[in-house]
Amino acid sequence: MEAFECNIQTLIRVAGLAQIVLVLGSLAIPRILKWQIELAKVQPLLKQMFWTYAAYILVTNLCFGLVSLLAYHELLDGSVLATLVVGFVSVYWVSRVLLQFFYFDRNGFPTGRWHKLAEVLLIALFIFLSAVYTLAFYLNYMQL
Repeated sequence: MEAFECNIQTLIRVAGLAQIVLVLGSLAIPRILKWQIELAKVQPLLKQMFWTYAAYILVTNLCFGLVSLLAYHELLDGSVLATLVVGFVSVYWVSRVLLQFFYFDRNGFPTGRWHKLAEVLLIALFIFLSAVYTLAFYLNYMQL
């Protein structure tokens, strides 16, 4: 069991690092998806709300990454708080995967080999994050 605990700790740390890398990569999204051009078509309030939501998502992903990287042990200690935190992160990432497949309009996705590869890598990352935090939730829940 000790080796398994070490492995889940490693997975949480890898997930943390991956989320920080995702944040850094996300800085290119506005340029890639031409947000400036698209947002020029909407009212200032909608544009401001959009940028606010985008910033909240970016900061949330950064915080999940930092907590996972720096406090991985505490995220797996079996406490109610650890269970709730990893449960929330799990729901966040599972929701993101579901949105990808069941909500987003694929007609607006960029085309081309590199964009397709990036999309596949992002989806794989979202599934990985969903699995890691769901497993962490389960392990914490079993300790309650």
